[in-house]
Amino acid sequence: MKIQTTIKNLNNYKIYLQVERTVHEFMNKNNYLKVDLPVLSPALIPESYLEIFETKFNYLDKKEKLYLTPSPEIFLKRLLVTGVGNCYYLGRAYRNSEPNSDWHSPEFTMLEFYKLGIDYLEMADEVLKLLQYIKIENKKLKISFKKWEKMSVAQAFLKFTKINEEELFDEKLFFNKAKEKGYNIEKTTYEDLFSQILATEIEPKLGISGYPTLLYNYPKQMASLAKLNEDGRTAQRCEFYINGLEIGGFCTELNDYNEQEKRFISESEKRKKNKMIDHTIDKSFIKALKYGLPFCTGAGIGFERLVMIFANVTSIDKLKLINIID
Repeated sequence: MKIQTTIKNLNNYKIYLQVERTVHEFMNKNNYLKVDLPVLSPALIPESYLEIFETKFNYLDKKEKLYLTPSPEIFLKRLLVTGVGNCYYLGRAYRNSEPNSDWHSPEFTMLEFYKLGIDYLEMADEVLKLLQYIKIENKKLKISFKKWEKMSVAQAFLKFTKINEEELFDEKLFFNKAKEKGYNIEKTTYEDLFSQILATEIEPKLGISGYPTLLYNYPKQMASLAKLNEDGRTAQRCEFYINGLEIGGFCTELNDYNEQEKRFISESEKRKKNKMIDHTIDKSFIKALKYGLPFCTGAGIGFERLVMIFANVTSIDKLKLINIID
């Protein structure tokens, strides 16, 4: 690896700073408290869809495993339980075992914020207001933030993959349909297969009609930390896309600690089965939920991806003044 300094990216970097200032301004005007958080933690939320970075603290005879946080959620929800109210974090996050690409780096900037008293679809309105608030002069910007192009996951699968609602929500039928379409279904999970079809056949077609696309109501298997809908098979989760690229997502936060503990156990077992890093599980997170996480929705946005849109660039590397490259 080598370190590359690219002064030619200076103008794009200035747009990055401009968007950053605007986000802070929007959050301040809308009564979100800015919080600074650790990026090292002795325990994490088990999530089977992402890998983490492990390190170690050494001092004399004391040795302690630590992990770089893949998102600030582990700390933000603790603050919500203590009564801090609407809050946000704009800072570094880390995810391992994902290839470098034009839109991903293992070290990236995440904007994550929580608002009390609203659900995931109401948060969609809040996120749209944020996008509208970011006013960057760029004549090449071919996207309008006046509205969402809204589409349920079931509608998107039917439209772009010809997989109907019954097939989507029945794992056996879903595997059969995927096999018919030519996907390798051996040694894979519903979640992995879902993500593969979504990324291959659907995502490139989202957010290309002149408006950002809001994809909502994911299968319960993709619930992560989200509440389920009354239908029992979909989660109160959204993702939004611009120019075929996922920019961010949000969900009505699960505040049932018993259900959350069950999901932790399930996710931890999946991690072990997939031979992922066996990190310490944050059991105190469950204890915090017992005190009562207020009804709220959280949103997470890949900040570099967001700035890529306003800077009209095709790679996050074009936003950096210093870049570590292979």
